[in-house]
Amino acid sequence: MSEKELKLLTMQVLPIADEAAQFIKGQYGKVGSKDIEEKSRNSLVSFVDKQAEKLLVERLSTLLPDATFLTEEDTIINDRSNLVWIVDPLDGTTNFLQQIPFFSVSIALEHEGTMVLGVVQSILQGETFYAWQGGGAFCNKTPIKVDDPKGLDQTVLATGFPYAHRTEAYLQTLQEFLVEVQGLRRLGSAALDMAYVAAGRFGAYYEFNLNIWDVAAGATIVREAGGVVSGFYDSDGWKNGKYVLASAPSIIDDMRSVIARHHP
Repeated sequence: MSEKELKLLTMQVLPIADEAAQFIKGQYGKVGSKDIEEKSRNSLVSFVDKQAEKLLVERLSTLLPDATFLTEEDTIINDRSNLVWIVDPLDGTTNFLQQIPFFSVSIALEHEGTMVLGVVQSILQGETFYAWQGGGAFCNKTPIKVDDPKGLDQTVLATGFPYAHRTEAYLQTLQEFLVEVQGLRRLGSAALDMAYVAAGRFGAYYEFNLNIWDVAAGATIVREAGGVVSGFYDSDGWKNGKYVLASAPSIIDDMRSVIARHHP
């Protein structure tokens, strides 16, 4: 797909993301315990996730009829092809349910194995971060770029706390970063964490034990904003979502060094 085609497609995706965001916003504060399912330990899903995903699948299908979908809530049969929409309708479900105002809609497009489009809408903040391959990255039409900290001591670092696999190595990594960085933040939405790296608000972000729909859109935006996205051990390791590192280029080696000391 050409840059011109991807730009046009991104502009078509933006109102679709906004429609889903407005639906979710309209349900904020209304969802009670009777509406919640527990998918697995510490993993919640509400009917809002499912309805938002159905809306997104329906609307995106009209843009690229031949594309398949990889989605979190399994509202359709997930599959892979040369064109794949990767969708998280509500990234930060626990925040949404607890009325903590950081959650987002995340939409990415993968073309022949490469992420070529990403949209992350911060629902209550009214911010939409987006990018397409070769076109740069934006927030509400304004170009954005990653920060350029000179070291970890100048870096505001974002991370998440995994529900499972809180191993000694994980705790040791967190402890070292707490000492080394300027500040540590935990928003509760991986897609927003990566969007904030792209916008220069965070210098870096790392997390364990995610899924591709949590990070696909954010990774596209970070890269188009001049950042680096990788796994902990290799450049493509982030693509399964399990070990994700997004960073300004100036501190990527420092980030990897800290992680390597505890995750050889």
